Amino acid sequence: FRVFTAPFHRVEFADFWLADQLNSLVIVLMDLEYLICFYIFDLQWGNKKGLLPSFRDHYVCHSYSYGVRAIIQCLPAWVRFVQCLRRYRDTKRAFPHLVNAGKYSTTFFVVTFAALYSTHREQKHADADTFFYLLIVFSTVSSLYTLVWDLRMDWGLFDRGAGENTFLREEIVYPHK
Repeated sequence: FRVFTAPFHRVEFADFWLADQLNSLVIVLMDLEYLICFYIFDLQWGNKKGLLPSFRDHYVCHSYSYGVRAIIQCLPAWVRFVQCLRRYRDTKRAFPHLVNAGKYSTTFFVVTFAALYSTHREQKHADADTFFYLLIVFSTVSSLYTLVWDLRMDWGLFDRGAGENTFLREEIVYPHK
């Protein structure tokens, strides 16, 4: 519960650790959403000829049109985003908290352009290609931002102040024999 109420109280280690785990489980959450959606909307339980609809247009669950997919994709990133903002408010340290919030904010752009591209392509709008290119740009930015953050901040690689442990963090678990 504390994970979702982050803006209203001080964020502790367990709060952001659990929110990080939710970010790692977005694909699993999307699969769970698809499973539930498929059994509720896509299967035709009363059809004697088969459970699946006969036309591809009758499938609901692959679409962003009903909005649940985008919410599930954004919710874990939103939780971490507001946690980072709260940690900035509590510490007044822009680095690393606002920079980390920036990393999570890139998810919102990726999901937004993925949803726009998907719905505009389904409806055969002329601007679908524009959203596709924006999706590629923001996916690249998000991936590189996350990669650099993870390598540098989370894993401690490429630390200039590491002394004799070049390209590693200053404190290493297994010393060289």
